[in-house]
Amino acid sequence: MPTFCLERTAPLPLDEAWRRLTDWPRHAGAVPLTRVRVLTPPPTREGSRFVARSGIGPLAVDDVMEVTVWRPPADGEPGLCRLEKRGRVVLGWAEIEVRPGPGGRSRVVWREDLRVRFLPRAFDGALEQTARVLFGRTANHLLRRP
Repeated sequence: MPTFCLERTAPLPLDEAWRRLTDWPRHAGAVPLTRVRVLTPPPTREGSRFVARSGIGPLAVDDVMEVTVWRPPADGEPGLCRLEKRGRVVLGWAEIEVRPGPGGRSRVVWREDLRVRFLPRAFDGALEQTARVLFGRTANHLLRRP
């Protein structure tokens, strides 16, 4: 599946946008039928791991992620978090970048390469469209709610 990118501008300072987007348990409130469990002790850093479990009962899928880049914004400089998907079914990576935007706002760039093992390439378009909607709504939800 090709990499896709979402961009948002939020009326938040850099550090607040970063905090909201990288508070992993909060993602569960934005993604239906999903629970997030952090597997490593706080604070988040390179090597931190968490799992998002989506679905119901035996139809649930684990998206196991590891933080491989952790550079929070500082002194007006952008922040970047890279997650590698390490699960059995959900593969790929995600990057969340928070940088200065117009008028003191934050500009968020969310890049994602999402692959599902055993899913034929014929479903790439549907997977990309679904993921784009889901992650767009997630970003909107996280940036709107404290």
